[in-house]
Order: sequence, then C-alpha cells, then structure tokens
Amino acid sequence: MQVFKLCLNIIKKNLHIMLIYVIVFLAVSLIMSSSMTGTGKAGDISFTGKKVNVAFISEEESALIDGFKHELGKIANFVEIPDETEALQDALYFRKVSYIVRVPEGFSEGFMRSEDVRLEKTAVPNSADNIYIDLCIDKYFNTARLYVRNLKDISQEALARYLESDLAPAASVEMITNGEENNDHTYANYFYNFLAYSLLSVIILGMSSLIFVFNDRDLKLRNDCSPVKPGSINMQFILSNLLFTVSAWFVMVLLCFLFNFKNSLSMNTVYFLLSSFVFVFCCCGLSYFIGNLIKSKGAISAVCNIVTLGFCFISGVFVPQEFLGSFVLKVAGFTPTYWYVKANNEIAKLTEFGFQNVKPILSDLLIIIGFGLAFFTAALVVVKKKRYA
Repeated sequence: MQVFKLCLNIIKKNLHIMLIYVIVFLAVSLIMSSSMTGTGKAGDISFTGKKVNVAFISEEESALIDGFKHELGKIANFVEIPDETEALQDALYFRKVSYIVRVPEGFSEGFMRSEDVRLEKTAVPNSADNIYIDLCIDKYFNTARLYVRNLKDISQEALARYLESDLAPAASVEMITNGEENNDHTYANYFYNFLAYSLLSVIILGMSSLIFVFNDRDLKLRNDCSPVKPGSINMQFILSNLLFTVSAWFVMVLLCFLFNFKNSLSMNTVYFLLSSFVFVFCCCGLSYFIGNLIKSKGAISAVCNIVTLGFCFISGVFVPQEFLGSFVLKVAGFTPTYWYVKANNEIAKLTEFGFQNVKPILSDLLIIIGFGLAFFTAALVVVKKKRYA
C-alpha cells in the first residue's frame, strides 16, 4: 500500500490549506446558527402590520373626514408637520414621512353630492407603503360612495358610523400544510447550499494536488520501473481519492447534525444528504479534470478560487437564486452548483415525499450526475492526449 500511503502524505501536507475552507465553513455555520436562534418553528407563522408615517392635512372639518382619519389611523402614524411647502418636501426627502394626504376645502360636501372630488397626495416614488395607503383610501371612499348612491339624504354622521361598522371586521388567516408538520429547514437549506463552496474547494485542492504529483514525468518513470503492478497503483490511487472525498463530505455533513440536530431527524435531511453526496461525485469529476489540466503547483489554488467563487456567486450559494437576474440564472444553468442549490431549495419545502413531490428533485440530481460524467469524460480525453503527446 505504498501508493496509498503516499497519497495520504500528500493530502496531509496540503491539509493546512484545506482547513482554511473548513474553518470558513464552520464560522459561517456558527453565524447562521446564532442568527436563527429563537426564530421559532416554521408553523409558528405570524404577521404584524407595519404602520406608515403619514402627514394628514385637512382644510376642513367634517364627520366624514373625522371617520376617514380614524380608519386611516389603523395603518398610519400621523406626523405633525407645518403646512409649508419646504417643510413638507424636507419631511419626504429625509423620510420623516412617506406619504402626505391633503383634504381640500369643500371635499366632504362635494363627495356627498356625488361630485368628482379627489384627495391630494404627495408620496415617496416607488414605495410599497404608498400602495398600502392608497388601498386603504380607495376602500374607504369606494364603500362610502355605495352608501351615498343608494341611500338618499344620508348624513355624514350616519355614513361615518356605517363605514366604521363595515370596515371593522378583519379576516383571519390560517396557514396549513399537506401531510405531516414540516420542521424549520431554513438553516439546513443555507447550510447545504454553502456546503457547495467549501466542499468544492477542499476536493479540488486535495485531488488536484494528488493528480499533479502523480503526473510528474520522473515519478511516472519510477513507477513504471517499480515492482508494483500498474493496476495496483491505479487502484490504490482511486481508493485514496475516494477516502479523501468521502471523509471531507462526512466531516462537513456531521457539522450540520451538530448545529441543527433537532431538525435533522426528518426525511428532508435524507434528501439533503443524497443531494450533497451526488454533488460530491460531480466535484470529483471536476477536480479530476482540473488536476489533469494544471501544469504548475502554484496554479492549483488560483484555479480553485476562480472556479469555486465563480460557480457559487452566480448559482445561488452566496446570493439566493430569487435575487439573481434571469440572464445570470441562464448562465448559471451551465454549472452543477445551480442545480444543486435548486434541488436543496426544493427539498427544504417538502412536506410530502411521494414520487410526484420528489420528481423535480431527482431530475436536478440526474443533471448533476450528468455534469459529473461529462467532467470525467473530458478528463479522460485530456489524459489520453497527454499519454500520446
């Protein structure tokens, strides 16, 4: 087992470089774990409305406007600002308020006569808060308009009472899932996504270092003269690479169990493990291909950083895929990390595990296997050309 021991010594010599990526991976995992502590279970979903800072300026006093202001106060914090152009503009600019609503004089009387009267508004451009306020205003006065059109001679006081009664009820929403209750797999999702960076880096560094040493011409000639059969050399080399890759995968997966043990005992974890193991196979193919292309030892780290960072930045490892542009995602589709992250995101959402539910995930994993086979095939072509060069 001389070749096997030699491979282990080579890996041991480069272990300090690989440990850097493991430490980074561990640090990020700890940060994620601490930031998600106390967030509660996935089923404990609640919503609390956020009030918008609004400047309310009325040039008249009436029962209708008083009722409107009371209703608007449910979703707005009224900020007192002088009715001066410069003061109002400064308030918007410095985001002291995001919406200014002005009730012009004669609005209530005109509205009660079904005239086309409008409120005046000034708001921060392209703000979601504006839409929130607009919906509330439209809902209030559209409902009021129905009463004015159908109840003749209705007073503003009666209209305000009707509106307060009609708009008081609130809809209750209950979130349910099909099948068994799903644990919170947010942490595991981020963990296994980031695993792509560390795992790919470590395997490329380790395997490329081994292949670079064994591709040395002098070492090849010495191996040819040695009493060890070529088949035995190749077998020991393969076994050492398998031991290295499986060990790297096992150590990093074990960290997830340690940091997220409570939510790891589920079927989702089984699919996370399957996804990461398939990705390891692809990493081996890519590392084998890179190792046979590199011509200097100093280039190993450079190529490793370029490949891993490039793949991870465009594929959703560092930035969630939903935040990436369509063009970036199309380019990322030509990398295995994109399909690996996509599979993990789908696994995190699983609550049922029938074939139809896991079919998209299995399709993504088959694509990753296809990438791995393509990398191995390309590497074999490079090896053959070198042999006959």
